Amino acid sequence: MGYNESYIKAKETVASLFREKKENDRGDRRRPHGQIITEAFPVLDLGVKPDFDQKRWRLKVYGLVEKKQELAYDNILGMPATALTADFSCVTHWTKLDVKWKGVAFKDFVKFVKPKDNWRFLIQESADGYTTNVPREDLELENVLLAYELEGKPLSREHGWPLRLIIPHLYGWKGAKFLKALKFTDKDEPGFWETRGYHNHGDAWKQERYG
Repeated sequence: MGYNESYIKAKETVASLFREKKENDRGDRRRPHGQIITEAFPVLDLGVKPDFDQKRWRLKVYGLVEKKQELAYDNILGMPATALTADFSCVTHWTKLDVKWKGVAFKDFVKFVKPKDNWRFLIQESADGYTTNVPREDLELENVLLAYELEGKPLSREHGWPLRLIIPHLYGWKGAKFLKALKFTDKDEPGFWETRGYHNHGDAWKQERYG
């Protein structure tokens, strides 16, 4: 896939060195423990930035759902739109306040795709080969969003076009960029970083950085 192997190896090394270590800094009401506030929006990925063709792109929805589907971009845009302003925290110790997103609230998306009652995890799959796992209870919060706009503009390539999952209380790696598939399942499937030393949950407010 053309991954940035040196970047991935460096992050694996950091995970092994800092496993179980937590910062003494306690943060505050807006800033999770160990985070610094930034005005910038750094771009972190695996070194692969897929193309996006609006006419050909499809979001596959499968697993424990009433009906497997492949949704076109226009299908996503046709769902009820929700605006969200939320802070965004990265495991690499920065937080950006009041990021403005627009997209489909996950609670509304679930009504459309109708997963079965016994689903417990959502596995996100990206066009760059990335995957990550999130438990159902984290996704049922009101502020979880499938975002297609950032700061009033369609998601750009560097920020994960055309669709990414935003889960504000979790570190950014738990919401995949370049989404191409969502799998509803009753079994956990640790993803790209979770199998390389990162925490399986990733709550920014609990400093769940490394496993």
